[in-house]
Amino acid sequence: MQAYCMKCRAKKEIKDPKTITMKNGRPATQGLCPTCGTKVFRIGK
Repeated sequence: MQAYCMKCRAKKEIKDPKTITMKNGRPATQGLCPTCGTKVFRIGK
């Protein structure tokens, strides 16, 4: 799964993806950028 990294300004593959649930109940995926290590986030399954 890919997410947009704000620091690299490009879509990157998510490293160590974790499925989470946001406060409003929607699913999301959170992980790290493999290049710079910044936290990346993607809404949806």
